Amino acid sequence: MGYVAVKGGEDAINNAAGLVEYFRLKGRTVPIETGQIRTQLRLLVAKVMGEGSLYAPEHAALALKQVEGDVFEAAFALRAYRATLVRRYYSDILDTREMSVQRRISSAFREIPGGQILGPTRDYAQRLLEPRIVTETLGSIEQFLDGFRDHLSSDTLSSTTSVRKVIDLLQDQGLMRSDLHPDEDRRVVDVTREAIKFPVPRSAALQMLARGETASMMCLAYSTMRGFGGGHSLVGELRVGEVSLTVTDLRGRKRHIGKLQVTETETIGRMRVVKKDAIPYITMGYGLCFGQNETKGIAMGTLDSAMRQSGGSGPANSQEFVLYHTECVESYGFTNHWKLPHYVTFQSGLDNLRRLVQQKEQEKARVAAEYATVRREQ
Repeated sequence: MGYVAVKGGEDAINNAAGLVEYFRLKGRTVPIETGQIRTQLRLLVAKVMGEGSLYAPEHAALALKQVEGDVFEAAFALRAYRATLVRRYYSDILDTREMSVQRRISSAFREIPGGQILGPTRDYAQRLLEPRIVTETLGSIEQFLDGFRDHLSSDTLSSTTSVRKVIDLLQDQGLMRSDLHPDEDRRVVDVTREAIKFPVPRSAALQMLARGETASMMCLAYSTMRGFGGGHSLVGELRVGEVSLTVTDLRGRKRHIGKLQVTETETIGRMRVVKKDAIPYITMGYGLCFGQNETKGIAMGTLDSAMRQSGGSGPANSQEFVLYHTECVESYGFTNHWKLPHYVTFQSGLDNLRRLVQQKEQEKARVAAEYATVRREQ
């Protein structure tokens, strides 16, 4: 976040900020409440929370309203706000096996323990515009909710808890193992407190991917699927649900502080043979991010697998390439810092160019004069 400082005329800067508010409000429409953004744009809120590295739906909704829906700016604002907060505790490790599942699918298996749970998704609907939403009212919303509840039992509306994972079955059958990378750095580091140095431990890579920008991660993951990285992962299991968050207080007591919605993805990658072991095993990639963001979860699992692949030559196989170029706030800040004044560096280069051009012209004039002198003497 190094390219954000702006210096200039105070009046001009204040007027520019005022114009932003003017363009946001000049339509004189009914103000959007943050509660509306949080509930009706929940997928966008989840994306901002992930890239802003802070699970705070109300604050993410506020950031989106403040910056007129610009996801990059919203993530920037949320991460800046996060930097002002006091860190009192580290949470205990999340047990996603105890997730209250709202959605759970597998593309690798037709039948899985607990069954496929489609949950809330647009995957199986046609991508058509819905003109009726233009005239949507609170009354029509209540009518839909009442009618929809009549078709569902209380069991269907409630979440399923403690469903066994697909990877557990593969490990039980000896088809997948957790020690495929015995020499891997397994230190747990905090990328918000420690400067990274490549190669980074897997914990750092996963943290940076969890904070990464969804679209850029999807782009790099797609590159591996097309052959630039040697990986075409399948979704072993994708879960969306709520997990309990606990901390340990100063007296060593476990305290439940709430629940958060996450998307967890475990992708099945290529088969691999460990040295001195002739039996091949299936590799796995892992992804976990805030809210319901399935595209990011799949991309994260794919990139995790690609970066751990030895001998790969694609962009997604490089830790440095992936982690630096999917970091949304840094890349956004650096790209947009080109809008800020660069007069000194540009004018310095321009002066050098002018001197070179002048010297070239003088050299051409000198050569022409010498040539004219020789012709006259002849």
